[in-house]
Amino acid sequence: MSATRTEPVQLVDGRALRMTISEPPGVIRGGLVVVHEARGITETVRALADGLAAEGWLVVVPHIYHGAEGSSEVDESLAADLVNGLSGDSVLADTDIAFGWLAQHGIGADRIGVVGFELGGAVALVVAASRGIGAAVSVAGGGGIMQPLSPGMPALVDVAARLRCPWLGLYGDKYADEVEALRDAANRSESASDVLLFPAADHRFDIHPDGAFEAWQRMLNWFDAHLR
Repeated sequence: MSATRTEPVQLVDGRALRMTISEPPGVIRGGLVVVHEARGITETVRALADGLAAEGWLVVVPHIYHGAEGSSEVDESLAADLVNGLSGDSVLADTDIAFGWLAQHGIGADRIGVVGFELGGAVALVVAASRGIGAAVSVAGGGGIMQPLSPGMPALVDVAARLRCPWLGLYGDKYADEVEALRDAANRSESASDVLLFPAADHRFDIHPDGAFEAWQRMLNWFDAHLR
């Protein structure tokens, strides 16, 4: 059983952020940054962090909503406002703090990955196109591919060709046309990539856990292969 806690974290250089942390029960294989979904630190996010920690990863969830308490779920109207306030610079600054915290715990960049659902999946791709970490996984519904999720965020199709680390995208098949454009962009990058379509919501481990077993396993395999 992993030990999960939420606390303010401060790096040696003074940067600080509230984070939810889930520690593995035994030997640490590496570090994973989980980016939360639009409704904040939901039970889904906590379950994902706990599940990954149970696999041996030291997991940290940066609270990327500033000006709102990020330790609990927010309602849909507030979530829309908070998402609209995000920018590429802000999410990179927050994930950088998470990477720095993992580094302070002895985990090098090549053993660090990032993963997120929905909003978090979009952020994971932005990070993968901007930071030289070990690997990234997006478990996403299709938002933000052709049009930015917020005025300050890039469209994902515009950044995928600049991937700096191996990236896996798991998407629902109703976004097939947009995902195909995203796959083409990722294939133009110099990093390994794979983009898979699943029926309906079967890529969401929390919604259809039986049907999503393949998606969960592919995510684990991706990190196993690239975080060494």
